[in-house]
Amino acid sequence: MKKNILIYFLFLIIFSSCENIFAPKIDNTTSSPIITDQTTIEGVYQNFKYAYTFKDTSVYSNLLTDDFVFTYRDYALGYDVSWDKPTELRTTNGLFQNSQKLEIIWNNVVLQVGDSLHQNVKRSFNLTITFNPSNIIRLNGFADMSLIKNTSDSKWRIYKWVDESF
Repeated sequence: MKKNILIYFLFLIIFSSCENIFAPKIDNTTSSPIITDQTTIEGVYQNFKYAYTFKDTSVYSNLLTDDFVFTYRDYALGYDVSWDKPTELRTTNGLFQNSQKLEIIWNNVVLQVGDSLHQNVKRSFNLTITFNPSNIIRLNGFADMSLIKNTSDSKWRIYKWVDESF
């Protein structure tokens, strides 16, 4: 009889310490938000990465000022090409629609100068564009961005981007 009671208590202890894998505990840890309020320059880069990763044109559009200008070097033609915000949004939307996956990695800040309302940030990046498994493009270079802080909403936005990718 004592042996049966001992075995019963042993089983009770063993089974009461087990967790039900079909009813996991609630995760109460706090994590940083995936989209920022853009009140910091790093928040702009975080939102940029989010917009490319999830192909979100509304988040991407909010990164740019209304008078935004994008410039890149056309090495085949031998001169710089620039366009405005509407053209940038159409071009980026085309990239979002025609790629399977986009991955941008922001690397080291090479240069950052400015004041509390204007900043020029030159930062290296790696961009991988996957159109399909056999068509993957990898770009490396620098993004030389001029940012301005809007005094009404305290958000940083890009008003000039010179792409120096290779």
